[in-house]
Amino acid sequence: MKKHSARVAPLSACNSPVLTLTKVKGEERPRENVVGSTADGQAANGGAPGAEPATGRWRLRCCIKVTAVQVRKALWGIAMVMCVCSSWAGSTQLAKLTFKQFDAPFTLTWFATTWNCLFFPLYYIGHLCKSPERQTPRQRFRECCRFFGDDGLTAKVFFTKVAPFGLLWILTNYLYLQALRKINTTDVSALFCCNKAFVFLLSWIVLRDRFMGVRIVAAIFAIAGIVMMTYADGFHSHSVMGITFVVASASMSALYKVLFKMVLGSAKFGEAALFLTIVGGANFVFISFVPVILYFTHVEYFGSLEDIPWLYLCGVAGLLFAFNILVNFGIAITYPTLISLGIVLSVPVNAMVDLYTCEIHFNAVRLIAVLIICLGFLMLLLPEDWDQCFIQLHAKLQSKREEPAEEEAGPGSSLNWSRRARPSMSTFTH
Repeated sequence: MKKHSARVAPLSACNSPVLTLTKVKGEERPRENVVGSTADGQAANGGAPGAEPATGRWRLRCCIKVTAVQVRKALWGIAMVMCVCSSWAGSTQLAKLTFKQFDAPFTLTWFATTWNCLFFPLYYIGHLCKSPERQTPRQRFRECCRFFGDDGLTAKVFFTKVAPFGLLWILTNYLYLQALRKINTTDVSALFCCNKAFVFLLSWIVLRDRFMGVRIVAAIFAIAGIVMMTYADGFHSHSVMGITFVVASASMSALYKVLFKMVLGSAKFGEAALFLTIVGGANFVFISFVPVILYFTHVEYFGSLEDIPWLYLCGVAGLLFAFNILVNFGIAITYPTLISLGIVLSVPVNAMVDLYTCEIHFNAVRLIAVLIICLGFLMLLLPEDWDQCFIQLHAKLQSKREEPAEEEAGPGSSLNWSRRARPSMSTFTH
């Protein structure tokens, strides 16, 4: 149990503004005495005339501080949305351009996955800059290895808990790149958003997560969007293969996330960085022979090394690396929902690029399919208690609508109404 509590410590640190907000708003109830009368306030504070203004100033400073924290986190969120959207859309468009000169999707997948080796070195540099207790690389490595169990990273742990996820990682990226060779980037990015629905369905079946009707509707939207997207191109073999590839890629991504949660649970930043570094290193050591075989069998033949567009390859790998950094470690500075929002916003960005380059024809069926897939993705971002929040928001708006009628009854009744309304608002904020 001690180990588990240490594992979720960064999440508690990330949620500290929410805890501060609850504390400040929890102190809202004594303000009724301030609004009521000055005499009552002085009596409640032992007759001290300066106690009430001091308390009000303290509450004001706390509220301003909490609001500043929320505003700063929201601004970071906006920047994160733009970065996630640009990195994901940029890597997709650049990969599409790369295949015009370098038609080797598996080699590109292997090259981009190898960049994962940089995760832990970059994390350790951040650890040296931020942590007051600096550790050597070996000490930090051993501490992060506890994520795999008491024995650390052994051969058995590697082949049972790391290698399967490395395989799923490679399959996800390879199938996504294969889909880009068959269909346009707008369809690929929109269909890949279905992985959120697949995650919910697998979590509901495998992890026994809470059943939510709105997420079932979102999953139905995703499936309907896949069918409509296939129908938009007339069920041609070329487009059907591309759609099959991207749906399979979304399925592998969902399986990766659900199995990670089931087998390894939650991970701190250092543990996640170490895990991704091991995946990249294992890809370089154990998968390097596959591009060689594909080259000599002319399945992915690209001539000499001088013919390889290294600038495009490094651009795709760098953008995918930046995207994975933002997705895995962006929760340290902003809300996870905003990070997910950046992924779905890449769909209209890719659509504008495809429309500008005349690589897509937007008929009504394709447009509706893209819209309902994106709508299903946004519905999956709703919190579990969204219905209760909606009911409370509706009650709050209803009470505000009744406020003028209460004021017409007289000053006394208006004061009584305001005292009754404040506890309900405090309940809503919690």
